[in-house]
Amino acid sequence: MTSYAMNKFENTWFKWAIVQKVLLHFLFWIAIWFFFFYFFSFNSNVKVYVTWFSSLLLPITMSITYFMVYYLIPTFLLSKQYFKFALYSFYTMVASSNLIILTLFGCIIFLLEFNITLLPPMSKNYLFILILVYLVVGMVSFINLLQHNFKTASKNKELENKILATHLQLKDQELQYLKMQIHPHFLFNTLNTIYGLALKQSKQTPDVILKLSNLLDYILYQVNKPMVCLNEELLHIQEYIDLERIRFQETLRVSIKIEDVDEKIQIAPMLLIPLVENAFKHGNIIDNYLSINIESEVSNNHFTFTIENTVNSQNTKNGKGGIGLQNIKKRLELHYKNNYKLTVELSENWYKASLTIFKLNEISNG
Repeated sequence: MTSYAMNKFENTWFKWAIVQKVLLHFLFWIAIWFFFFYFFSFNSNVKVYVTWFSSLLLPITMSITYFMVYYLIPTFLLSKQYFKFALYSFYTMVASSNLIILTLFGCIIFLLEFNITLLPPMSKNYLFILILVYLVVGMVSFINLLQHNFKTASKNKELENKILATHLQLKDQELQYLKMQIHPHFLFNTLNTIYGLALKQSKQTPDVILKLSNLLDYILYQVNKPMVCLNEELLHIQEYIDLERIRFQETLRVSIKIEDVDEKIQIAPMLLIPLVENAFKHGNIIDNYLSINIESEVSNNHFTFTIENTVNSQNTKNGKGGIGLQNIKKRLELHYKNNYKLTVELSENWYKASLTIFKLNEISNG
């Protein structure tokens, strides 16, 4: 649809909306006129008087109603100027009361020629007339306030949804950025291993490439998922360790205690591998070995993953890891905010990182 056609459609729709609104108002005031006529003709046969009095009372009612709805309420009531609203409402009631009195006396003079006995019973009580008029004004004003509150609530809800959608979009973009950081960080370490083996023309090079291929498949296709099977994450940890065994040869000692996990339990992808990666990247060979101990356990709906490695404490500052550990902390905040505990500690040439995720089943199923 062209811009001209779109503008034409919008203009046509706008005009039709105005016509509908005018028609609705017209039908409403016709109904009010019949209401007045029925009310004042009760127990009266003076139809001419009732017709004229109802017809003259209607524009007064309309004027008060529109003045209240389109000026007093939006100008003073909705802006919380309650004193001015009450004051001008009082002035409006005084002015309208005088108009109603003039209308009543005018009809008595020109239509009944001062013959009060012909006055319809419902027209004799001025208070009833005033209540009747302001009953209509109050009803319309109440409906108008309800519509205003509904529109305000709808706009607020729409605004909240937009803010929430924007917030979720930003969080998703941040997650994607953090996941992208994993790729070069992980590949840099692994490609160094392959490069070293290739220089030595090692027969293990094809096996290493195959394992790397499996890990890359996991990274490229599984990392884009919000959650992956915990067993799958643990399996790729072991594949990563197999790669590092080839690189470190006899200088590596790894102890792994990983319990069987329910297939239904899920976790954020590539959340644990960077912890293992840090152990190899920042670990040091002490007493001829790089020693790494890994334990994984799911108990009482909690998942605990602990990894420790030997380090030279003199070369380790503040016990903090590099990009990988900072990445994990940010992703944990996004995925498991207030529902996890990550601790790192350095003691006697051992660097230990421990991650606990609470209520894992509830999060996985949520």
